[in-house]
Amino acid sequence: MNIALLLEMASDAAPDRVGLVCDGKRWTYAELVAAARGAVELIEQSGAEYVALLDESSEAAVIALFGAAMAGVPYCPLNYRLADEDLAGLLGRIAPALVVGDEARVARIAGDQGHTVFSREQFAAKAQEVAPEAGEREYDPGEGIAVQLFTSGTTAAPKAAILRHSNLLGYILGTVEFAAAEETDAALVVVPPYHIAGISALLSSIYANRRIIMLPAFTPEVWLQLVGAERVTNAFVVPTMMTRIIAELEKDQATDISSLRSVAYGGGKMPLEVIQKALSLFGDTGFTNAYGLTETSSTVALLGPDDHRDALASDDPKVRARLTSLGQPLPTVEIEIRDEDGKCCAPGEPGEIYVRGEQVSGEYKEKSALDAEGWFPTRDAGFMDEDGYLFLSGRADDVIVRGGENMSPGEIEDVVLTHDSIVDACAVAIPSVEWGEAVGMALVVRDGHGEPEEADIKELIRARLRSSRVPERIVCVQELPYNEMGKLLRRKVKDILAE
Repeated sequence: MNIALLLEMASDAAPDRVGLVCDGKRWTYAELVAAARGAVELIEQSGAEYVALLDESSEAAVIALFGAAMAGVPYCPLNYRLADEDLAGLLGRIAPALVVGDEARVARIAGDQGHTVFSREQFAAKAQEVAPEAGEREYDPGEGIAVQLFTSGTTAAPKAAILRHSNLLGYILGTVEFAAAEETDAALVVVPPYHIAGISALLSSIYANRRIIMLPAFTPEVWLQLVGAERVTNAFVVPTMMTRIIAELEKDQATDISSLRSVAYGGGKMPLEVIQKALSLFGDTGFTNAYGLTETSSTVALLGPDDHRDALASDDPKVRARLTSLGQPLPTVEIEIRDEDGKCCAPGEPGEIYVRGEQVSGEYKEKSALDAEGWFPTRDAGFMDEDGYLFLSGRADDVIVRGGENMSPGEIEDVVLTHDSIVDACAVAIPSVEWGEAVGMALVVRDGHGEPEEADIKELIRARLRSSRVPERIVCVQELPYNEMGKLLRRKVKDILAE
């Protein structure tokens, strides 16, 4: 079964309904499916083995995704923010490809690799020109690879994560009801197209027959303007975006966000203070924390709107702590926490998060990471409480090993963030002659507060945790380094501390 069937079903159900709005232009579902069929003609004429997108989000992302699926070649959106040398290497790994986006840049860095290149505007226009009539030809049955996404490559060369049609459909069909959206429903999509959250947002909204509002480049001002102008009902943001949206809302209390029924967030850890403030500012809007990975075709655990409100209103510390959790596993997946020996951990015991289910690929072009029973090791560290709520403590690789004792950066950061003058914190491993590794911390001071005494921070950690968690080195910085998806770049914090 091909993911393109999602778009075809949406078009059959409501051909004249607006499916996409981008830069003021409106596309009906019938126009989108026709353009995707035209894209198949362009792909086959080019002889391409991949369809790559080197651009911000636009109608080209939708046309390329479904056109590639119909043609039976992998869709491979690329991170246009990469340095030329890194991007040229990725383009070389998918040559020959039909590349949609920055023609001049591709010519400059990969002009000898045999790619066929279209600008965003050319691709959309030509796809519409050559679109065949419905039923004139058969399309790929969808038994192979639908999407190939390159990992960030922070510790090694980027891996090519593979998502098959069956993985993506396993997620969509298991979590979304077909044509469930009203004609007035609209989803605001601002996630980069090369991230799994961007792809899953397109698939889920199209299958629900929801109108997609695309914002190619995020600013809180334009985001809020679109919410009001398009009467947006659903949105997905990363934590850093929500922080900026809240700041803008606090400046302009008259901003109309009354249409927003649901806001999902993910991609990084949401600070407790930020989600508490969002729940207060957004009135009746339901918030959902979505946890997932590229290799799991997006979300595998959710903390839903009721969980958020119940936790915020509760006096029970255990229930209130759920505001910082990832929620509970989806009914369609299994999640286990395992120790270093591969044994399942008891509730509350930390370990590595493993996940299994039809939507879980765990496959790379280089090799599969699944074990013999189909479990995927996420490399995320965390624990699950006795009620099945999942808590994330960071990457397994981020664990600080001091004198043989494993320490979670997250537990140290959570304690420091209770200090009145600290708005953001990051704990990382730093070299130690005595212990092998020790704790280093970078802190961001809240506006209007002076830098705290180092001795006060150390005493706070010693009193709440233990002396082994006390940092050997503390620095205050103006801001912590995050990527565009809101993930904290701990390797850069290590560089700051080393300096």
